[in-house]
Amino acid sequence: MEYALLFIGLVLLLAGLIGSFLPVIPGPPLAWLGLLCIYLIPQIPTNYWLLGITFALTLIISIADYLMPGYYSKKKGGSKYASWGSTLGLLIGLIFFPPLGLIIGAFLGAFLGEIIFNRQATTQQAYNSAVGAFIGFLASTLIKFMLCLCLLIIYLIKLFEFRELLF
Repeated sequence: MEYALLFIGLVLLLAGLIGSFLPVIPGPPLAWLGLLCIYLIPQIPTNYWLLGITFALTLIISIADYLMPGYYSKKKGGSKYASWGSTLGLLIGLIFFPPLGLIIGAFLGAFLGEIIFNRQATTQQAYNSAVGAFIGFLASTLIKFMLCLCLLIIYLIKLFEFRELLF
């Protein structure tokens, strides 16, 4: 059972890292579940403080992930259509032009979302809004990746500390 939990935990943590870049995969929650798996092993003492703090960070970052593109877009004068377009463009870019499509798709999606659905937007306003949505997307992606990487490092440290009990 211990080996199954180790394997599932590692797979969830790696999926979390990938999910940091792909909006269709909830990266931080998957990574946190991966960390939880190692603490479900009976030989490893449960650190409730660590799990609680990392859970709170995961929750905060997951919520912020949805708010950051819109926040930065509005900060640059855009509307919600830019953040929606950024997400849609990212998915389309990922499907048709991986991996560069992530970046180009997010920017073009935000720009086109603003131009098409916000009738009052000028080209300059749409560009500024797209830049804001894109910055928000990049910032949230970086924060998610850093959290998932930290969770993976904690997992590996725990695995190293208790390797003699498990192997």
